[in-house]
Amino acid sequence: MKLPELKIWVFFGILWSVTFVSAGLVDDIIDALEHAVDCASCHALLATLEVPALLGDTIFSDAFISVCKTLNVEDDDVCEGIIGQQGPIIAHDLRETSSLGQTATKICDALLGLCQPPDVNPFTVKFPRSAPLNPKNFTSQGRTPFQVVHFSDVHIDRQYTPGADSTCTKPICCRNYADHTGPIVTPAGPFGSRLCDTPTPLIQSMLHAIPATTTFSIFTGDVVEAAVWLVTQAEVTNDVNQFNQELATILGAPVYPAVGNHESAPANAFPRNTTSGVSNQWLFNAESSGWSKWLDSVALNQVTHSSGSYSRVVPGTNLRIISLNDIYWYKLNLWLYDDDDLQPDPNGILAFAVAQLQAAEDAGQRVWIIAHMPSGSGDALHDQSNYFNQIVQRYHNTIAGQFYGHSHMDQFAIGYSDYAHRSAATANSIGWIAPSITPREANSAFKVYDVDPDTYEIMDAKVFVSDLTDPTFQTNPTWKLYYSARSAYGPLAGLGVTQSLNPAFWHKVTEAFATNDTAFQMYRTFEKRGTGVTACDADCKAGVLCKLRALRAENNCIVSSPGLNFKKRAFIETHAGHCEGLHIGHILSAIRGPMTDSQRSALRNALEAVLPS
Repeated sequence: MKLPELKIWVFFGILWSVTFVSAGLVDDIIDALEHAVDCASCHALLATLEVPALLGDTIFSDAFISVCKTLNVEDDDVCEGIIGQQGPIIAHDLRETSSLGQTATKICDALLGLCQPPDVNPFTVKFPRSAPLNPKNFTSQGRTPFQVVHFSDVHIDRQYTPGADSTCTKPICCRNYADHTGPIVTPAGPFGSRLCDTPTPLIQSMLHAIPATTTFSIFTGDVVEAAVWLVTQAEVTNDVNQFNQELATILGAPVYPAVGNHESAPANAFPRNTTSGVSNQWLFNAESSGWSKWLDSVALNQVTHSSGSYSRVVPGTNLRIISLNDIYWYKLNLWLYDDDDLQPDPNGILAFAVAQLQAAEDAGQRVWIIAHMPSGSGDALHDQSNYFNQIVQRYHNTIAGQFYGHSHMDQFAIGYSDYAHRSAATANSIGWIAPSITPREANSAFKVYDVDPDTYEIMDAKVFVSDLTDPTFQTNPTWKLYYSARSAYGPLAGLGVTQSLNPAFWHKVTEAFATNDTAFQMYRTFEKRGTGVTACDADCKAGVLCKLRALRAENNCIVSSPGLNFKKRAFIETHAGHCEGLHIGHILSAIRGPMTDSQRSALRNALEAVLPS
């Protein structure tokens, strides 16, 4: 008998033998929430929540909507939207898995930060062929580099309203919310405001600013804005269609996109093909249609049938772009937690990467891998990050670079052949992480790469920024050169005139950061475009350096910690480096832990009103 069937029989056996008393269940839930302070007690909380999950999605969600509204964790519409969307997925997960298993540990890590990620499950990726004894040598002939633009996390809010309040009680502002009361405190500007996502005029300004000399652009995902409690499948479809049309009409050169975690409804939710009754095929069909101007028939077929991933050789070059939908490795994709059996390769994304890299190696091509979430991110599941790193190590000679977004910050991360001995000698892969276009937390920015036409390695990365505080921003944003990576960091690592910004170079830059605090602070300023840069002591610095030296998630030195009490807008102000938006974990974090008598009483009344008695 399967676990879900066993749970149902046991549950109804309990109902048959005793009278179901709502108050008993309510007290159990409140006690479990109050005592959820570590990993063991988080498992106990999930065991308690199995009971309302077995009562059905509606009862499960209604219970937590009531609690969220009663304790004023978020505005009522936000409580209803977030829990109404994500609650049924959590209830499904709890019905399908054991509260004592590894999947439950991953849920406690992802949603509440009460468990550390479990050890990587051993799995060896299979390759069609061993690495060649004499791999192709990609050598620069000193030819003039060509230019490629990298932009990410546009988060376009098509309901952005100039003049609406940019200081509000919602997780994202600058909209005419029906429940807004009182005077406008800070009117939203026509081209964008802090704490708000990107208005249409700003994204169009950015696209018009892309140099006409650009050979092609890469876009590493996240089209949809962060009002995730309101997002529907119809809105996501409309948003991706409209953005694809803007790309096609404004930009003359091709664009090679990747799927972001916001390209779903609910946000972050990408069901595996092993889960029956749900699918994101509607999205992959829409993207295949929208990307038809830049991709050939083979790649478009891959988008449709490989969960949004594809491979395309850039016309006129020896460069293959491999775009991977790595949201199937994303901690906050709640559909990944509905099975206790390990699935090493959800939806075959790893197998797709292997096949395309092998094809590139056989053809003597160089490869750029593009995806939304950096594989070394704290948001990446350790298992899949480890398995992907096996692929990177096998094909490191073929891979010229990896390109990501997601963090909203201007960053990089280095991969190594030996993570036990991270050095310039073992550094063999580099991940370029683009800043965001949304001005939510910092000034909008994009990167322009100078690319060697023989090696397809990056010779320089120039960051262009539009300063929201500039007096002309709200009438005509200008996109100015912020810095050149070669000019800023080259002297720190003794970069030769003909050398590329390769993995060994970036490791030497991190060595300079370790001993040169001025250089380190320069990086910290660039990372956030000068906005919200905080002090960073020795422990903080060690953590930053560790993340820079970790394109594999298990090595990034990030330790899970209990979720902050993300009430109202705090998650934007304190969690600015992440793009997942508000999710049910923020709400659970706000109601777990020690409570006052009045809080317990309010919780009891709220739960008793919706749970059956």
